[in-house]
Amino acid sequence: MQPSTPAEYKRVLEVVLLAAPSPLGIGQLRQIFEPDPGPELLRRLLEELKDDWSARGVELVQLASGWRFQTRGEYQVFLDRLKEERPPRYSRAVLETIAIIAYRQPVTRGDIEDIRGVAVSPNVVRTLESRGWIDTVGHRDTPGRPALFATTRRFLDDMGLRSLSELPALTEIERIMDLVDTKEIAAPLAPANEEQD
Repeated sequence: MQPSTPAEYKRVLEVVLLAAPSPLGIGQLRQIFEPDPGPELLRRLLEELKDDWSARGVELVQLASGWRFQTRGEYQVFLDRLKEERPPRYSRAVLETIAIIAYRQPVTRGDIEDIRGVAVSPNVVRTLESRGWIDTVGHRDTPGRPALFATTRRFLDDMGLRSLSELPALTEIERIMDLVDTKEIAAPLAPANEEQD
């Protein structure tokens, strides 16, 4: 069966995106059709599909690495009741480090230490790398050639962002960090037995 009308193309997009384990970009979506309908038609149909789902508990969103269906945030509390394992908690050190990298990237470990005023534990960097939230994007041209860290598309996807420009204001980050002082915050989409520091 080959789709021949925009409605049929849209139905195929809906099925593929509902079944996909991760976000799909326009290029990937174009590969499922033969002949290729072109990027303009797919973008238009994706926007229509997004509108079609706008009044439901599940929404179609565009993230850094593509499009995916996800539950709306206001319903997360109900889904959390089904989970038997608790998400891991990230320490203030991990949250401060990822915030510094996200807002100041690319940065070296030394840059992070200068901003935080304390040494960065190797476990903090390892935690962020194992989560797939940061990556080494080069080396600074200074003695020792320290690694430069930046956030990844996975970080943006896990945070529900299309680009770094959608990051909250730094004042909001400071408010969140004040919450960490009283209790640690559970991170979204984190595996159950991941070591946190």
